[in-house]
Amino acid sequence: MKDLEDQLSSMKQKAMDALPGSSWMPMQINSALPPERADVVIVGGGVVGWSVAYWLKMKQRSREEVKVVVVEKDPTYSQASTVLSAGGIRQQFSLAENILLSLHSAQFLKNINEHLGVLNEEPVDLQFNHSGYLFLASDEAAHVMEENYALQRRAGAKVTLLSPAQLRQRFPWIRTDDVALASYGLENEGWFDPWTLLNAFKRKAISLGVVSCSGEVTGFQYNTNHMWTPDGEKVKLHRVTTVKVQMPNSLEYQPVECAVVVNAAGASSGKLAAMVAPEDTAGTVPVEPRKRYVYVVHCPDGPGLDTPFLIDYSGVYFRREGLGGNYIAGTSPLEGEEPDTADLEVDHQFFQDRVWPSLAHRVPAFERLKVTGAWAGFYDYNTLDQNGIVGVHPLVTNMYVASGFSGHGLQQAPAVGRAVAELMLQGGYQTIDLSELGFRRIVRQEPVLERNIV
Repeated sequence: MKDLEDQLSSMKQKAMDALPGSSWMPMQINSALPPERADVVIVGGGVVGWSVAYWLKMKQRSREEVKVVVVEKDPTYSQASTVLSAGGIRQQFSLAENILLSLHSAQFLKNINEHLGVLNEEPVDLQFNHSGYLFLASDEAAHVMEENYALQRRAGAKVTLLSPAQLRQRFPWIRTDDVALASYGLENEGWFDPWTLLNAFKRKAISLGVVSCSGEVTGFQYNTNHMWTPDGEKVKLHRVTTVKVQMPNSLEYQPVECAVVVNAAGASSGKLAAMVAPEDTAGTVPVEPRKRYVYVVHCPDGPGLDTPFLIDYSGVYFRREGLGGNYIAGTSPLEGEEPDTADLEVDHQFFQDRVWPSLAHRVPAFERLKVTGAWAGFYDYNTLDQNGIVGVHPLVTNMYVASGFSGHGLQQAPAVGRAVAELMLQGGYQTIDLSELGFRRIVRQEPVLERNIV
């Protein structure tokens, strides 16, 4: 199909080149032009945005009740965080909300065709690999792992603790002499294909009547009112009336009047929120892009098919990628070495200095690995506490935010989308109470910390 499309494109260009005198072409009708009015405009067509769109339609009594539009500035998804992630899902978190979000999402993924199957279309194949996550702890952090394990078990996660001897017996290729304890996911953990999940959500949502359009939101029109707090403070409240969408590769704008805006713009969500009353810093969404590298390595003598998604206590991770001795690996930079986010170029020296030494230490076979590829993607990094921000903006009364997941948005997207839809349509959370992930902590600058950040 791709070859045929390329041939047709080439034939069209040759035909135009053969026309005498001018290279002018008639303006094509943009089928992705958004409507002039919508009930809900979702800014960001990544997996979180499309999950919100899907659940908004599923929770309506009639699919025609609410008109939903999703705006995505990069229709190729060449720089989208969703498709550039490592594709993992785990329940091994230290915060109850994160554990429950991933547990509910895992059940959704395991039964994905019951949710996202479309009549007369191919079934969804996520390529879900259930090999689990394996966290390793040093002596200093073993007590934290035990506390996390107890919380995870209470929440319903199927995890187990392994002593160094048990770890060595289960995974003989791991060096264990400096490991005090390990935590291993027995169910609902592993990895899947992010691109497939994104497209499945998008396909299903569109089949339910969601409108998809390509364009960049460059501003809002909004009304401003004032409210007095009990402390006698005067607060400005804003309400978005129109979303300004600039069409791709064009100076053309399309204003979209709407009742509700969902900020699911990922790494750009902080910048997007600042477009409403930019002088008002009290409503800041503390999310910014952070670049993360993923390296593809080949090691014929490396761990086999039972390889889990391993998280070393150094912060370095790896997992198997297909068959034939291929793996992906990476780690988060230290705070003082965060790379420039102006592009998605890969720093290969970072692998040599920060990733490979820990890989070779933990798995001696990796001393003989070879790097065969690499890519970079953006985290929507919440600078306050690296946890998702879900809820109504405190100063923009009709803007809902679902962003700042700092690397675990993909795995939690099915449950987050449902939570936002419940909050919007039913006035409160019905399935998982995400109040702790709301804006109260942002306004008060009281972080809700997650200790299992990768």
